Amino acid sequence: MNPLHLSRRSFLKRTSIVSAAMAFPAILRAQAGTTPNNRLNVALVGVGGRGRAAVAGMKGENIVAFCDVDDDRASQTYKEFPDVPQFRDYRRMLDQLGNRIDAVTISTPDHMHFPIAMAAMSLGKHVFVEKPMAHTVAETRLMAKMAREKKIASAMGNQGHAGDGVRLLREWFQAGVLGEVREVHCWSNRPIWPQGMTEPDHSKLIPRVPTTLDWDLWLGVAQPREYDPAYLPFNWRGYWDFGTGALGDMGCHTIDGAYWALELTQPTSLTASSAHQTDESGPTASMVVYDFPARGSLPPVKLTWYDGGLQPPFPVDFEVGREFPTNGAFIIGSKATVMAGSHYQTVRIVPEKKMRELTASLPGKTIPRIPDGHFAEWIGACKGGTPAGSNFDYASQLTETVLLSCVAIRAGRRLEWDSSALKVTNLPQANRYLTKEYRSGFGV
Repeated sequence: MNPLHLSRRSFLKRTSIVSAAMAFPAILRAQAGTTPNNRLNVALVGVGGRGRAAVAGMKGENIVAFCDVDDDRASQTYKEFPDVPQFRDYRRMLDQLGNRIDAVTISTPDHMHFPIAMAAMSLGKHVFVEKPMAHTVAETRLMAKMAREKKIASAMGNQGHAGDGVRLLREWFQAGVLGEVREVHCWSNRPIWPQGMTEPDHSKLIPRVPTTLDWDLWLGVAQPREYDPAYLPFNWRGYWDFGTGALGDMGCHTIDGAYWALELTQPTSLTASSAHQTDESGPTASMVVYDFPARGSLPPVKLTWYDGGLQPPFPVDFEVGREFPTNGAFIIGSKATVMAGSHYQTVRIVPEKKMRELTASLPGKTIPRIPDGHFAEWIGACKGGTPAGSNFDYASQLTETVLLSCVAIRAGRRLEWDSSALKVTNLPQANRYLTKEYRSGFGV
């Protein structure tokens, strides 16, 4: 039996999803096409904050719509593009302009990635979504399945995957420069927002919702709660209902290069230790140990994640006084150790003396480069070119690994993971964190 079918049935049963796709009868008609000069017709959901990067990335295309629930947050974009139609509700945008849209970018809080992406893909629209790809493990499976079924061009916004650094690391590993790799360490200075909180207390004062914000649409599929400025515009990342904590924010960047280069799949087990998390909020610091199985002739790998000020032990050859990145990774091989930056923008063998000694013998380029970055890569895929490297088939695997950390942290126990069955096998109660309950009215 196909495990994706099994996981989907299980997911539907647990969360009472009426349909995996959004239904917009008014626009189930002929799909849009690129403009005569081969520009893509793009709609952007979330155009303030991180969404500004998507706006910049789409400037060479034909932008047909903006959607943002916060007029103030989106104001700079709206001023720059006064003639582009503006929406607060992505459902209305798709309903009114769906036949003009080829592709959709999604730069919203984590909890809204899934419903918006599924709505767009169900209509055959190409989709770019910021990292992490989804809010829960189960959502990653459904999004990847929908992208395959609709044959759309997809991409997750872990921009380092389109960079040279991840390619260098993979080339070095495949050429045997690192030798046998069994150990990886990744770390981040996140959270740089509050975590370890309880729900805000509104017993004495209920904050007033700004007139520029549609709080109900911001909540979207999340369960109803009173507005509080503690959530916006950035600190939602620390709340389980909206974000995925430190690892959810940075893991799709910092783990990505090692995950891809070493051809990792899914961990068979993981263990988390953490500080001060609550039912509402992620921990102030955590350490997560993943056990990845052997892959053919490649040996098992233990990957350890650190955040909240925790750092890995320095490799034996790490120079005294050498600058230590606030976000980065060590890939430790039997022949050489690599230190990488957060997005693998820098990839160096340590110590630097060994890097210089090996430079002449390092392999040449065997993996094609992406000269113009991850947005251009996805746009090219939308126009019939090569699929983006972080398309949903790949991104769902990476994101599943990353989001399992949230499950392990909340469960507080060592977890044994059966990826093919989409379940924790040794602690059944932990499986409730693989999915969530959705508020009605958003198609899920």
